[in-house]
Amino acid sequence: MTMGRVLLAAWFASFAAMANAQASQPLRVGFVCPLSGGSQEFGHSARLGAELAVKEINEVGGYLGRQLELVTRDDKGDPDEGRRQAEDLVLKQKVDFTVGYCNTGVALKSLDVFQDHKHLLVVPVATGSAVTAKYPADKSFVFRMSARDTLQAAFLVDEIVKRGYTRVAVFADATGYGEGGLKDVEKFLAEKQLKPVYTARFDLGVRRLTEQVQQARAAGAEVILGYTLGAELAVLAEARAQARFEGPLYGPWTLSFRTLPERAGPAVEGAMMVQTIIQDLANERRASFLVRLKRHAGTQPLGSLMAAAQTYDAVHLMMRVVFQTRGNTSADVLKQALENLERPYPGVVTSYDRPFSAADHDAFSRNMIWLGVWRKGEIQFYHADDAKRASFIRRKES
Repeated sequence: MTMGRVLLAAWFASFAAMANAQASQPLRVGFVCPLSGGSQEFGHSARLGAELAVKEINEVGGYLGRQLELVTRDDKGDPDEGRRQAEDLVLKQKVDFTVGYCNTGVALKSLDVFQDHKHLLVVPVATGSAVTAKYPADKSFVFRMSARDTLQAAFLVDEIVKRGYTRVAVFADATGYGEGGLKDVEKFLAEKQLKPVYTARFDLGVRRLTEQVQQARAAGAEVILGYTLGAELAVLAEARAQARFEGPLYGPWTLSFRTLPERAGPAVEGAMMVQTIIQDLANERRASFLVRLKRHAGTQPLGSLMAAAQTYDAVHLMMRVVFQTRGNTSADVLKQALENLERPYPGVVTSYDRPFSAADHDAFSRNMIWLGVWRKGEIQFYHADDAKRASFIRRKES
């Protein structure tokens, strides 16, 4: 054998060894959400959804034999900790892409880590409008699988006004989430020539809001709209009962947390909120998902079905994207694929048919959300017609 052939054979052997080594290396998926602290209820739910998706993908061979590895980090619901974990996942762990963030304020503190280092981030839970508005979509590496607050606030204001209410009291926490929600609500009320008759601001961890509810009633409020997290909404529900405020209580998706009936008991009965998914046994894929999720969770509590389902869909959608890019996980290529999804992904929340574009990195449009209500300790469809139509796929409006 000539020296040239020897070198060529050695090169092919080296290339084959590298290809085999790469094929055996897992696809590493960063995951960051609050697994401790006051927001752990929906952080653990998101984790269960991500774990179930990874388990299912690996059981059928991963990506052409490459298994998925979930690299999990706890942001503790703290913005500074969230940024530290983002830097760890992107700069040290060098994961292929990241799925994460439940809290708007935590996400906002971390976004530039992903953007500046061209690392793709899919946000499955956080809903603050600013999360996907910080960077122009055509340049952004941030995508979202939850219904942003501008959609939720507009939806809630419409529901309130349709029922004939014009005097609204708004209770919002002092975080970035509460601030953004308050501004959205004020904006959509103003479009109907209305403004809140009473506004209350409070810190997370508040233990009593009875006096503020009494002040809202004295101001003539007919309805309360709360923009905060589950534990604080439970305090608000209790305060509403204690103050004998007879008007309804509305809120964003966080009003659906399992915390509410556990902490507020019957005081939460009749409270209404935005939902992207409601337990529906008539939908086969959804019902099957719930069975598998409960089996995977075991004795672990499921605080938020929405957080679990949206995160589950986020991981499966990204697997669809990896197949579309033929295993290329560079951020530019993943971004291009997400913006031009070639085949719909039939998720458990909805069917994602071109969920993103170069001009829009939010997967949800207004027609894809429902009004839920607490009835006897369970979330149900508020409108009977919605329950009848729930089995029909709602696709994103262009």
